[in-house]
Amino acid sequence: MKTKQLFLSLTFFLSFLGFAQSELTVEKIMQDPNWMGTFPSNIQWNEQSDVIYFQYNPEKNISDSLYKISLKKKNHIEKVSLNEKRHLIPQSGDYNSKKREKVYTKNGQLMLYGVRRGESKMLLNLGKSIISPQFISDERISFMMDSNLYVYNLKTAQINQLSFIQKGKKSSDKNNLSEREEWLKNENLELLAEVNKAEERKEKQKEYRDNFDENQKKFYLGKARAYNFNVSNKADYLSFQTYNPTGSDYTGVPNYADASGYTKNLNARSKVGDQERKTTLYLYNTANDSVMKIDPTNLPEIDRLPAYTKDYPDRDWKKEPRAVTYSEVYFSPNDKHAVVDVRSQDNKDRWICEIDLTSGELKTISHQHDEAWIGGPGINGYYNGGTLGWVDSQTIYYQSEQTGYSHLYTYHVSSKKEKALTSGEFEVFNPQLSNDKKHWYFTSSEVHPGERHFYKMPISGGNKIKLTSMEGNNEVTLSPDEKYLAIRFSSKNQPWELYLKRNKKNAKAEQLTDGKSKEFQAYNWRKPELIQFEASDGEKPYARLYKPDADKDMHAAVIFVHGAGYLQNAHKWWSTYFREYMFHNLLTDLGYTVLDIDYRGSAGYGRDWRTAIYRQMGGKDLSDQIDAADFLVQEHGINPDKLGIYGGSYGGFITLMAMFNSPDTFQAGAALRSVTDWAHYNHAYTSNILNEPHLDPIAYRRSSPIYFAEGLKNRLLIAHGIVDTNVHFQDVVRLSQRLIELGKDDWEMAVYPVEGHGFTQPSSWTDEYKRILKLFQETIGKKD
Repeated sequence: MKTKQLFLSLTFFLSFLGFAQSELTVEKIMQDPNWMGTFPSNIQWNEQSDVIYFQYNPEKNISDSLYKISLKKKNHIEKVSLNEKRHLIPQSGDYNSKKREKVYTKNGQLMLYGVRRGESKMLLNLGKSIISPQFISDERISFMMDSNLYVYNLKTAQINQLSFIQKGKKSSDKNNLSEREEWLKNENLELLAEVNKAEERKEKQKEYRDNFDENQKKFYLGKARAYNFNVSNKADYLSFQTYNPTGSDYTGVPNYADASGYTKNLNARSKVGDQERKTTLYLYNTANDSVMKIDPTNLPEIDRLPAYTKDYPDRDWKKEPRAVTYSEVYFSPNDKHAVVDVRSQDNKDRWICEIDLTSGELKTISHQHDEAWIGGPGINGYYNGGTLGWVDSQTIYYQSEQTGYSHLYTYHVSSKKEKALTSGEFEVFNPQLSNDKKHWYFTSSEVHPGERHFYKMPISGGNKIKLTSMEGNNEVTLSPDEKYLAIRFSSKNQPWELYLKRNKKNAKAEQLTDGKSKEFQAYNWRKPELIQFEASDGEKPYARLYKPDADKDMHAAVIFVHGAGYLQNAHKWWSTYFREYMFHNLLTDLGYTVLDIDYRGSAGYGRDWRTAIYRQMGGKDLSDQIDAADFLVQEHGINPDKLGIYGGSYGGFITLMAMFNSPDTFQAGAALRSVTDWAHYNHAYTSNILNEPHLDPIAYRRSSPIYFAEGLKNRLLIAHGIVDTNVHFQDVVRLSQRLIELGKDDWEMAVYPVEGHGFTQPSSWTDEYKRILKLFQETIGKKD
């Protein structure tokens, strides 16, 4: 009897302990993420397609390490030794025509890897860094060194220099010296005979060298800097770009908690409007050693004035060619054609152009104009052009948002015909050609905006084969031999794990990792309901809805605003906001309803959704939060006096706009690391959406919370890291002074001396979210 009682007591105790372990607290959620387990990232294959490498951390070290799984021992996860790691072949590099050899660089040395032998050997160590090697035939390898193009012959071991780009100006160029400097030099040479003789010897030596190298027409960069070198497949052409460094002012961010005990200034970004960079593209013909400067001024509508200029009739707007930036140059396999993505620096026009290799003229293949800004999957690359390349020597491929969604296109340079390979109200991500160039592989959101699946499609388009089936996000890394898919998969309430699947439609995906800790699995993590609600303009944003049990329902709700603006969070996979996801589970346990919205400006829903915030951040993106609050009141029984809102970065900005511009909607708000004045944010992001502050001040005034601070009525928490080099602490300092001057009382600020934009210390996360929870508990968290 005693034994039975002891057993029952022990069972009850263990059950109670298990229940206690499953309860959520802010301290538990915000501790070092290692408590959740370990989850794979940065998936890659070896060259033989029989080993998968990934970052992992089962030992709970300070950072992840490299691990591997062999297809021969799929149930065995092994840490990669330091020696093996040193000898890993990088993913970058170039194969010969039969894919039996791969050329790459390591520590600036030129290396050759034999795929069948599984061995590497060093080809060249020249004491200078070698970059960008590629096979131009099975016997010849081109590479870049010191901003010049060289060719190495594998049979003869001979090196030939094909380009002659020099820093600075030609020494005989009189423009090297000012008139004053020229006079001073001549005066000195007349006075000092020995110095004059030495100068004459130097001139004769230079004349000899120039005569010796008369066939080498050196190209001098002057004060410009060269970058973005691209070599044609047969090394007949070299393209490169130059820019002149500007003296942009960079904002200093003071670090008051530096280990030295002194306040140290951290170099941070400049502000929007500070970064106009004039870029020039050159084409170097290595056969005749000539250089052509590419002229973009004849591109169609290059001098178009943006529509917003009509709002400033008193300003004298000059209609002139806009500055442009270029992607890399892509040469056709036969070296007869080259294409480049050209962007106007205001990012309102994009031209995909063919470069005439004889004249250097730009011939427009595709022109996309957007009064807001050019963007979307495969198009976002401001300097790299996104998706662009050659299918064969006559056909290029690229992505375009011309239908409102980013899709895959081809263009035949001879027939001048464009063809859409995909279409519909979904987006395409990361297209790649198969090894035999008979098929495409890509990821898309065709099934649902909140799902990602991997597809195979004929090279000319047509029937797509969906190769993944698990509901969530399937991040696929294809093996080099294309026989296997390594799938990094997650669902709404389950973090990322690694799966293996044969490259066949009906093959079953096999799970290779299971990194969740027992402590993490002890809690029954919710699968938030993915819903749509109707906004006031008829659009239907997606959102994640967390509902409490009926007996705990306080009829109070918290709206979470994700950051980044252009980011998707209302989806079916594990959120990058995993701490917030866990916090939302905690809030739901306490009786709150939580809504997490993909408001206007979010990623995943096409061009119109992306650009709906143009010239007014805090417009449609804010009204979506207000409409969501009304939806919660009308459809989910939320008390209109018990609504809160919070978010970080862009989410912090929206929180401020909500508390200032719709003060009767939310009784409490927590604005974390928030932008308060867009004229003080960076150039690349802000100028797309609001143009530049000195050109379009209207957009900045109606988009910046600091101009609306007088509207604050209810409780506001502001939290910010002092060493934030993204959204500077200066933002909230200026806003706090504004609130003080306005005599506002119901606000407080929490500052974090050692934190940047993304917090790293569990103590900071814990403190911040305890304050957020306290704010909601004291304002909207009391039962009716």
